[in-house]
Amino acid sequence: MTNKSGSAVEMINLQRIFGDVKALDGLNLTIKPGQLVALLGPSGCGKTTALRLLAGLDLADGGQITVDGRDITNVPANKRDMGMVFQAYSLFPNLTAVENVAFGLKVRGISEEIRIKKAKELLDLVGLSREANRYSHQLSGGQQQRVALARALAIEPKVLLLDEPLSALDAKVRTQLRDEIRRIQLEVGTTTLFVTHDQEEAMAMADLVGVMSNGKLEQIAAPDDIYANPATAFVASFVGAMNRIPAKLSSGKVEFLGQSVKYGGGSSATTVVALVRPESISVTPTKVNDSKSGTVIARSFLGPQTRLTVKTHEHGTHLHVDMASSDALELTAGTNVSLTITASTVLTDADGKN
Repeated sequence: MTNKSGSAVEMINLQRIFGDVKALDGLNLTIKPGQLVALLGPSGCGKTTALRLLAGLDLADGGQITVDGRDITNVPANKRDMGMVFQAYSLFPNLTAVENVAFGLKVRGISEEIRIKKAKELLDLVGLSREANRYSHQLSGGQQQRVALARALAIEPKVLLLDEPLSALDAKVRTQLRDEIRRIQLEVGTTTLFVTHDQEEAMAMADLVGVMSNGKLEQIAAPDDIYANPATAFVASFVGAMNRIPAKLSSGKVEFLGQSVKYGGGSSATTVVALVRPESISVTPTKVNDSKSGTVIARSFLGPQTRLTVKTHEHGTHLHVDMASSDALELTAGTNVSLTITASTVLTDADGKN
């Protein structure tokens, strides 16, 4: 299959309302040609609605969608030139793998010789050349999803839409297939919108990750930037593990665990909750019981990394601390430790918010 430069996609002030619920509340999203953008967020945040509007499976109540500058807001789904892969493989059980891949080309009136040749090229691209003549019941879940991906790419869509395509697979296959999808997407160059609730998938696969909440895009940035520099308290709490520690805000400083760290944004109330990543806390054994100390109550060995659960002496808060396993050998349950915040700035959230 010939590499493509991809198409530009723009969603402008998209609105979608279901009764009293604003599924999309002014969504603005730009996807550059060839990019893979993942939308991430809790159930009901609007990510799947955004994908359905782009696909033409649903219509917006307001706003505009363009592909390469062409307004497709009210264009029927079958005229939008989108390739779609869903959680359900939806292969035709009476067709072989190669026939499934070629189906979209057959509908478009492409000759049998050309469509079978192209279908075989795509099966080779997804690593299924040997399974070309097998039926869906003769393929594993991962193989079926590869066939579904090849089928979506066969029509050379302007945009590839992936809606939770890996959630029905077991963990090992899911990891392998996400790497395969990314490899293929980069090789083909198709602009891709990927909707998932799995943070690891989004962070591993995407050029940009958009975090959604209540129909709005809270932040969109590169995966490492989303993690290291969350724009809001919601993004900070939703992406990755986060400790929530009782704190006070005073003169641009967040005061907690006997320490003072620069305020990075969030709630500006006097009494707040400091948001701190597990790797932004270091611990050392101590015999002192003060506001910056606690007791190790559990430890989880995770290979090169160990996660400690520490109960603070000041508030009785349970904190997670991630550290190299080689440094955690003597920090067994019951060990008294001193806690040091290594983050240069700290975001805050409202006190008592779940």
